[in-house]
Amino acid sequence: MSSLRAKLTWVNVALLALGIAVATGVSIMGMRHYLLDNVDAELAQSRDSLLSAGLTMKEIERLSELGIALDKLSPGGKGSAGALPRRDTMFVAVDKKGEPVAVGALAPTPRQRSLAAAVDDPAAVAAESQPQGVTVDGDSHRMVGARLDDGTTILMASSTADVQSGIRKALKLDAALGVVLLGLLAVLTMVSAHHRLRPLEDMVETASAIADGDLTRRVPSSRAPAMETEQLRLALNSMLHQVESAFETRERSSAQLRRFVADASHELRTPLSAIRGYLQLYGKGMLRDPAERTRAWSRVLSETDRMGHLVDELLTLARLDQQPELSLKSVDLSRLVRDAAEDLRAQEPQRPLTVRADGSVLVRADESGLRQVLGNLLANVRVHTPADAPVTLGVEREDGVVRLRVADEGPGLPEEDATRVFDRFFRAGGGAGSGLGMAIVQGVVAAHGGEVGVDTAPGSGLTVTVTLPAQRAN
Repeated sequence: MSSLRAKLTWVNVALLALGIAVATGVSIMGMRHYLLDNVDAELAQSRDSLLSAGLTMKEIERLSELGIALDKLSPGGKGSAGALPRRDTMFVAVDKKGEPVAVGALAPTPRQRSLAAAVDDPAAVAAESQPQGVTVDGDSHRMVGARLDDGTTILMASSTADVQSGIRKALKLDAALGVVLLGLLAVLTMVSAHHRLRPLEDMVETASAIADGDLTRRVPSSRAPAMETEQLRLALNSMLHQVESAFETRERSSAQLRRFVADASHELRTPLSAIRGYLQLYGKGMLRDPAERTRAWSRVLSETDRMGHLVDELLTLARLDQQPELSLKSVDLSRLVRDAAEDLRAQEPQRPLTVRADGSVLVRADESGLRQVLGNLLANVRVHTPADAPVTLGVEREDGVVRLRVADEGPGLPEEDATRVFDRFFRAGGGAGSGLGMAIVQGVVAAHGGEVGVDTAPGSGLTVTVTLPAQRAN
């Protein structure tokens, strides 16, 4: 299979060869036409001069005798060969039947007879105004005729051998020059193609390196790139960046999934182990005291509730991962904040609580999802802060978005824990709970097209800010 570089070279050479052939053909045809026009013009001028001069027959005889004498002295005549150069023009007088006639004492030469024999109708030749082509002894000639008053026709012919020789020399010169140009073009095309196709070779090397596992490789920029090649390089590098990001995301997701499965297995194994232990004690008859059986039964129910709550949270996360369709409607977020504050006061009456949710703040959202967000945020406050740590709930609307803030003045989190607060099964400091509450908060907010962030530091409490798109006013 030939390379692109070779194909480009052959195409350029073929196109140039075609161009040279066409140009040579046109120039040769033009040259031939020009030279033949000159021969024809000379013959026409000689004929016109003969007719306009009004020469007598005796004068014509003297002219013919001179032509015969010159012909005999030429290499093709009967005289001394090589004495004088051969003349290109010859004359012959023919009668009405087309037979060559003697002029005076001089008989027609073989060449003159050949010229007369080559013409079928001398009268027709004399009637033509334009010179005609004729072949005499195998050589091409241009011929005209002049008819005298006594019926005699004078035929004049000039050889075109010099024209043909000049054309052959020009053709050889053009062919030699064309071969040199084709060779030069082939070399220049190979060099230029190697330079221009270097970015494609870099792309092949980069693709091969990536196929071997090096996802960080990129196509380098050339010194003088063509616009199309540079666009291809940029597009390919952008695609490679996306591939690398997708691969990293997949690896990260796979790691998170493995960790999630391990954590879920660990969390489920604990209540299952407790339930199995109490059931084994009961089955072996070791719980004889009614109080012990009551306490064991209570522990089984507690662990069952814990396991059921964990399974519900796992199902919630699974549904959020599948991007479910939410039941969206107009929801007053201020009302939900006030309801959540009342629930917190009922659960922890001693906790200082500040609510900033005056007026109506409408959002287009799923009400049950937002209630779950508030419930999880406040449950996180109850679990991870002292009972007397102040809490502030607030909601406000600004710049086309609604911001919900839940802030506590508890112990806060170090930076490394703050970055993992939304990870599944992450419990800061090994605290209580399943570690899925904040992950559910992030999933529900993301499903609404919003964002959630934390602001915390050790000893400075923790503030969770939920940003949701505000409902447009009708």
